[in-house]
Amino acid sequence: MGAQPTVLDVALAAGVSRQTVSNVLNAPEMVRQGTRERVEAAILDLGYRPHASARRLRTQKSSTIGIRLDPITTDGISGSILDRFLHALTEQADRKNLRVLLFTAAGPEDEIAQFGRLSDGADVDAFVLTSTFHGDPRTEWLIERGQSFVTFGRPWGIDDMADPEHLWVDVDGRHGLREATTHLLAGGARRIGFLGWPTGSGTGDDRRLGWLEAMRSDSGLSADELAVLEVAAEDGVNFGAEAMRRLELAAGTLDAVVCTSDSLALGALMATAGRLPVIGYDNTPVAASIGFSSVEQPLDEVATGVLDLLTGAHGGRVTTETSASDPRHRMVAPRLVVRDGPSVIAAAR
Repeated sequence: MGAQPTVLDVALAAGVSRQTVSNVLNAPEMVRQGTRERVEAAILDLGYRPHASARRLRTQKSSTIGIRLDPITTDGISGSILDRFLHALTEQADRKNLRVLLFTAAGPEDEIAQFGRLSDGADVDAFVLTSTFHGDPRTEWLIERGQSFVTFGRPWGIDDMADPEHLWVDVDGRHGLREATTHLLAGGARRIGFLGWPTGSGTGDDRRLGWLEAMRSDSGLSADELAVLEVAAEDGVNFGAEAMRRLELAAGTLDAVVCTSDSLALGALMATAGRLPVIGYDNTPVAASIGFSSVEQPLDEVATGVLDLLTGAHGGRVTTETSASDPRHRMVAPRLVVRDGPSVIAAAR
């Protein structure tokens, strides 16, 4: 492999000075259009890539995105979603010559303390937040300080869909569970139960609405009949199994079940020995290996949306110079992955 082209190589190819090449890279508005286009053509032809360390010294920017590494979950199922998102974000950031810095935090306040430390030390230029929730103090802290950030998840507050100061990308969980429930209804199921998280989680409430909308529209069941078809539980396989037993005691005969997560779905399958169709959410490796249907979040699209908002017109924050027409939020549609059903649950029970 030959030596990487340098600024001098680009300057010679374009017939300009090294300083002109530097201006094109760091302050293109200073260079006449014809000269700039000639330099850009030479850069493309030679395959020149600016040296990241030198560029950071010149611009006083780290070209680094900070994101919290969530703790490992006890069942190791639902946490795989954020792991996959991190992989997608890191791979796409690398293609944009950006770095991802991972840090840990014990909770929201600890994460805010990390924001302050990393911002003060100029270690990062922007943050990506995950696991947003009602009254999330992290976003307010970042907005007040004019810090660039984008969240994977809506603000989950007043006017959450159109908050002008909060840039976000999210997956439409309501649409996903509605599609899952509609699929079961189309197959002849009517008494479709729902295992969800306790009220107030934002994400869980949104997914529940998808189930409820489809059931109200096409199940033919009354409000009282629907009320006994749902049970809330903390996320986890054991919690899902216990919730499934409570659901069957309350509802009696069931035709199928949809769940807020694959962890709850696996618990439901174990409690019923796989005798009912169960659809989970997240399409984790567990869903694929055991063989139950699940709603898949398109994490590559989420990562693309996050980086677009960080590096596009907004630069990760809304300012008075930003056009109101520039998109500030992106809602991504999930897809239902249909499988025949588990063949190992009964034996593993």
